[in-house]
Amino acid sequence: MERGSSEPPTARSASAHAPATPATSSAPSAASAPAASTAPMHIPRSASMSCHTPRSAGAKKRRGASALPRSMSFDPSLLHNNGHTAFANGTGVGIRETGVVEKLLTSYGFIQCSERQARLFFHCSQYNGNLQDLKIGDDVEFEVSLDKRTGKPIAVKLVKIKPEVLPEERISGQVGPDMHASPITKLHGYIHPVVSAIPTHLDGKSAPGQVPTGSVCYERNGEVFYLTYTPDDVERNMHLDTGDRVSFYMETNKHTGAVSARNIVLVKKKQMRCQGVVCATKEAFGFIERGDVVKEIFFHYSEFKGDLEALQAGDDVEFSIKERNGKEVATDVRLLPQGTVIFEDISIEHFEGTVAKVIPKVPSKNQNDPLPGRIGARINFSEKELPFGEKDTKSKVTLLDGDHVRFNISVDRRDKLERATNIEILPDTFQFTKESREMGVIAAMRDGFGFIKCVDRDARMFFHFSEVLEESPLHISDEVEFTVVPDMLSAQRNHAVRIKKLPKGTVSFHVQSEQRFIGQVDREATPASAAANKNVSPSKAKEKDAEEGVIAYEDCGVKLTVPYYIKDLEGAALPQLGDKVEFSISEVKRTGLQSAVSIKILNRTGNSKRLLGFVATLKDNFGFIETANHDQEIFFHYSEMCGDVDNLELGDTVEYTLSKGKGNKVSAEKVTKVAPVNGIGEDVGTTVLLGKVTRPLRSVDPSQTEYQGLIEVTEEGASKGQSYPFGIVSMASKADCLQKGELVKFQLCTVVHTSQKMACHIVPQRRALVESVKDQFGFITYEVGESKKLFFHVKEVQDGLELQTGDEVEFSVILNQRTGKCSACNVRRVSEGPKPVATPRPERLVNRLKSITLDDASAPRLVIVRQPRGPDNSKGFSIERKARQPGVID
Repeated sequence: MERGSSEPPTARSASAHAPATPATSSAPSAASAPAASTAPMHIPRSASMSCHTPRSAGAKKRRGASALPRSMSFDPSLLHNNGHTAFANGTGVGIRETGVVEKLLTSYGFIQCSERQARLFFHCSQYNGNLQDLKIGDDVEFEVSLDKRTGKPIAVKLVKIKPEVLPEERISGQVGPDMHASPITKLHGYIHPVVSAIPTHLDGKSAPGQVPTGSVCYERNGEVFYLTYTPDDVERNMHLDTGDRVSFYMETNKHTGAVSARNIVLVKKKQMRCQGVVCATKEAFGFIERGDVVKEIFFHYSEFKGDLEALQAGDDVEFSIKERNGKEVATDVRLLPQGTVIFEDISIEHFEGTVAKVIPKVPSKNQNDPLPGRIGARINFSEKELPFGEKDTKSKVTLLDGDHVRFNISVDRRDKLERATNIEILPDTFQFTKESREMGVIAAMRDGFGFIKCVDRDARMFFHFSEVLEESPLHISDEVEFTVVPDMLSAQRNHAVRIKKLPKGTVSFHVQSEQRFIGQVDREATPASAAANKNVSPSKAKEKDAEEGVIAYEDCGVKLTVPYYIKDLEGAALPQLGDKVEFSISEVKRTGLQSAVSIKILNRTGNSKRLLGFVATLKDNFGFIETANHDQEIFFHYSEMCGDVDNLELGDTVEYTLSKGKGNKVSAEKVTKVAPVNGIGEDVGTTVLLGKVTRPLRSVDPSQTEYQGLIEVTEEGASKGQSYPFGIVSMASKADCLQKGELVKFQLCTVVHTSQKMACHIVPQRRALVESVKDQFGFITYEVGESKKLFFHVKEVQDGLELQTGDEVEFSVILNQRTGKCSACNVRRVSEGPKPVATPRPERLVNRLKSITLDDASAPRLVIVRQPRGPDNSKGFSIERKARQPGVID
C-alpha cells in the first residue's frame, strides 16, 4: 500500500511478513475464505529489512524468525468444511487457536488466524477481559464455533496473549523520517540507527484497520535494519522527533514472526537549528541574541557562512549549538531574511499608566537590570507594574516620576515577560507631576541644541532638540514652556527639558500696568548712535548706545520720572520735547525695572505732517522711499529710522515726516515701519498684457532723472504702443531687477490719489542659455548693464537639478542694493542642451606630436619662470636631482 493511500492493503500470507521469507503461499479459494478477498488485511507491526544486498535468504530468515516451531495447535482430522469443528451446535470439546485482531468496531470485529488462512468474526461479548485494552494488532487465543443463525464459523472465548520478548540487550538509535502506518521507511542517508517519528498531524487517528506507526533503524555488521513501533511502545508517552537518539528492546510476534521495537526510551534529542539576531560584532567574533531563550551566545567569524563584510548588528541568522571547553558556542552561522526572527508580540491596544520609577541618567555600578524603569497601570481590572528600558520610549524626552503616559504591552515569546513599550508622554502629564514649569523664548539654535531666553532668569538656558515634546521643529523667537533640571555631569549647571511649544503671545517678559498715566516728555529718546555718528547704521551699533528718553508725571501727588525707549514705540509717532503724552508702565519681571510703553501723544505744537510711502532702495547706511503717488523717491538716513533697520525690506510700508536739510534738499525723518497697505489701488484690471521695459527704475539705472520705469505694450490690440509707468510696488517680486528691453507680463491699475493708470503685478519673461557651470556657481548668457553674463549660485536652481552648459533656463534677476551687482535667482530648467561631444584633435596636430622628439629644436619647451623655494629661502630640495640611468642603482 502506498503512503497516504486510502485503499485497503492487499491480503498477504503470514509468512510474507517474516523478515526475509518470500511471499509464496497460495491464495485460498473463495469457498473456504469468503471474507478474505474483500475485507482489509492486517498489516504486521514490523518487518526487518536490509538496506544492503542480503547475503542469503536463509541468513535473513534466521535473524527474524521466531524461536518456537510454527506448528498447528489442533488435530486437523477433527475439522471439516475447511477447518471448522465437527460439532454443528458448537458444544463439542473446544480447540484453542491463536490469531491477530484485524478489525475492531463498536460491538464486533474480525480475527486473522495465525495457523491457517481464515478470517473469523467475533462478538465483543466473547472477549474475556477489559474491552478498552483490546486493540487492532493484538494477539488473541480463541475457540472456533458455528453461528447458529448462519452456520458460519466464528471465534468465541477470546483471551489476549502477552507477546513473547526476545532476550536481547537494549539497542540505541535516533529519530528519522516520518511515515503513515507503513512498516518500512527508507534510510534517507542516515548511517546511525534512526527512529521515524509518528506523524503528529494525524491527531491520534488513522484509517480503519491502520495504526499510526514509526520506525527504528539500527546497524548490525555494516547492515542497517528497520523496526516499526507504535505510540504504546514509547515509555512515558514521550513525543519523539525525527533524528532523536533512543534505546529500545526487540520483540518478535510468535504468530507472524514480525519483529518490532518496544520499551523505547529517549536518550538524546536531535540537535535543532536555532535562530537569533546578531547583537554585537567585535574584531574577530560576535554575539547572537538567541530566539529560543533569553540568552546571548558567542560565535567566531570563521563559523559564519557568507559575506563577512555584509554582516552587521541587527541581522537575522540561524545557527547550530556545540559545546567547546565547557561552553556553548554557535556554529554554521547563516543569514536569514530580515524580519524572520521575532522576539516579542506587541499589543495593538494602547494602555495608560503612571511612571512609578524612572531610568537613572547615570546608572550605578550595581545596576544589572536591563529594564530598570517601572510603569503602574490598571489592566484587566487589576493593578500591574510593568518594567521598561531606554529603548522603549518613543522619544528621548526626560521622563519624571508621576508622568501620565500611554504605551503598548510587549510579551517576550521566550520567557513570556511583559513590559511597557512605545511609551509617550500625554499632554495632561503636567497636572500629575510636581515639577515647576518656566517660560521663555528661543534665542539661538545650533546643530542639535539651542538656548532659551528665560522670563525669570538672567542666564540663557541650554536645551537639546531631543527634549522637544512636539514633532514639529522649533524656530528662533518661538515661545516655549520647560522644566529646569541640574546637569547630570555638573550640578552647578542647569539645562531645560520637556520643552513644550506655546501659542504666540503667551510669554511675556514684562508686567504692564492697567492704569494709564499722563505726563510730559522731559527728554527726547534718540536712536542708537544717531547723535554720535550719523554715518553709522544703527543695525551695526549696540543696543546700549541708544539714549533713553524721560517722561515726567505725577502719581498720588508725587512727582516721578520714567524712562522710555524708541524700541518700545512699536511704530507709533516719535515723541518730541514738551509733548504731552499718555502711557502705561511696564515692569521687567526679572529685574523690576520700569519704563513707559504704549505712548500716545495728546497734543503737539507744530504742523509737521506724517506721510505714507514704500521702501524702494536700501544701501549701506541710507535708502529711498517711494511716495504714495509712486512718482518720486525720498532720501532717508538710517539714523532717522525708528526701529531696527535690519527688519526693513523692499516694498515695506513706512510712515515719515518731510524735512529740508543743507541745500534745501528734501529728506525723510522719523521713519517708522507701519502695517502694510494696498499701494496699487483697488481696481486692478483682469487683462494680462505683454510688454517691454523701455525704462527701468532709477534704482537700476541711477543715471536717469526720472524715478518711475516705463513699460510699452507689445501685443496686438487697441493698446499696442502705449506706455505705462511702474514703481517698486508694481513688481510681483519686489527684489526683481527689471532691465531695459526685457519682456514682461503685467496688469493695469489706477492710482487712488492721481487716477493715473500704471502697471502692476509685473512678471518678467526671461529665457537664456547656461554659459558655464563651476563647482557651486555658474553663469547665464544674459546681458545686465555692462556685463554680458549673469552670475547664479547652484542653491538657486529649483528641484535640485544639476545644470549643464547649453541648458535653457528661466530665472529672475535681483539687485544687491548694497553692492549694486545683479544675480539670478529662482533658476528653472526649461530644456536640456545638446550633450557635449569630445572633439578629436586635428590630424595635423596629431601628426606634429608624433614627429616631435626631444632633440627637435623647434619643439615646444617648458620655460622655468621661478625656481622653487622652501620656507627658509632654500631651493626647496635637500638633495640635488640628477639624471638617472636605467638599470643603475646608486
